[in-house]
Amino acid sequence: MEKQNVKHLRKQVSPYEKSDTKDSVRQLINTIVPFILLWVLAYQSLSISYLLTFALSVVAAGFLTRIFIIFHDCCHHSFFKNRLANKIIGTMTGVLTMFPYSQWQHSHSVHHATSGNLDKRGTGDLWMLTVDEYVAASFWVRLSYRLYRNPLVMFGLGPIYVFLITNRFNRKGARWKERINTYITNVSIFALVGLLCWAIGWEAFLLVHGPIFFIAGVVGIWLFYVQHTFEDSYFEEDKTWEYVKAAVEGSSYYKLPKFLQWLTGNIGFHHVHHLSPRVPNYKLEAVHNNTLPLQHVPTITLATSLSSLKFRLWDEQNKKFVTFKDIKA
Repeated sequence: MEKQNVKHLRKQVSPYEKSDTKDSVRQLINTIVPFILLWVLAYQSLSISYLLTFALSVVAAGFLTRIFIIFHDCCHHSFFKNRLANKIIGTMTGVLTMFPYSQWQHSHSVHHATSGNLDKRGTGDLWMLTVDEYVAASFWVRLSYRLYRNPLVMFGLGPIYVFLITNRFNRKGARWKERINTYITNVSIFALVGLLCWAIGWEAFLLVHGPIFFIAGVVGIWLFYVQHTFEDSYFEEDKTWEYVKAAVEGSSYYKLPKFLQWLTGNIGFHHVHHLSPRVPNYKLEAVHNNTLPLQHVPTITLATSLSSLKFRLWDEQNKKFVTFKDIKA
C-alpha cells in the first residue's frame, strides 16, 4: 500500500476516533443492566428447570462478551475521553470478565503493535509456527503445538487456563502500578464470588455462572482466533512488515447476523479496529460503511469461519495458512 494511500486512509478514519459520552453511558446501561437481570433470573429459574436456567445463562454469556468489549475499549482509552474514567470502568468490567485491566492493556497494546510481524510474536497473541519452524522443531515442540492448536484444548481448556490461572498473575517486569491493579482485580473477584456463594450457595453459583463464564470464554477466544486465522492472512518479517497492511489484510471482517454483531460489540469489524484502536466499538460499523477501501478486505461469515479450524501453520512461501496434512515432515 502506497504511503499516499495510507495517509489518505488514516485521514478518512480520524473523524471517528472520538468517543461520545452519551453513547458510552448508554452502552454501559444496555449491557450491564440486562446482564445482571439475566443472572438473577437464571438463579430464580433453578427452582423451575435447569434447562431454563441454562438458556438464560447462554444469553447472559452474550452480554458478558459485550461487557468484555467495553473493557477492551477502555484498555485502548477509546470508550471515554477521560483516561481515569477508562481505567475505573476498565477495572470494574475487568472484575466481571476476570481480566486485570493494566496487565491486559499492556499485552494487548503489544499485540496491536506487532500483529502479523513474524519476528515479534509471543506477546498478546496465539502461538503460531511457520511451516519451516514446525518441520525443524523437536518431537516435543511439535506435540505441544498440536495439542495447543487442537480445538478441544484451545476452546475447551483455553478459557479456564487463561481466565482463571494466567490472568491472576503479573507478568515478569510489570511496574508496581500494574501489579497493584492485578491485586485489586483479584481481591475484587474473590470478594464478589465469595459474597455470591455466601448469599445463594456455591452449588447455585456454579450452576448459574459456570455456563456463563465458560461460554463467554469460548466465544472470546473464538473471536480472537478466527479474526486473525484465515487462509490468506498477513504475516511478514520485520523488515517488510507494514502496520496498515497488517491491519486491513491480517484482520478479517467477520460479517455476523445483526443481533450477534450487537452482542459482540461490533468487534467483527476487526480490520477497522486494528487500523485505528481509538475508534470506539459503536463507531466501527460507520467507519467500515463510509470508507471504501475498508469494504474490500478479507470477509468471513459464521459458515465460512468454521474452515479456520483446519488452519495450523503459516506457509511463508505461499503466504497462506495451511493444515498439518499439507506439509511433509
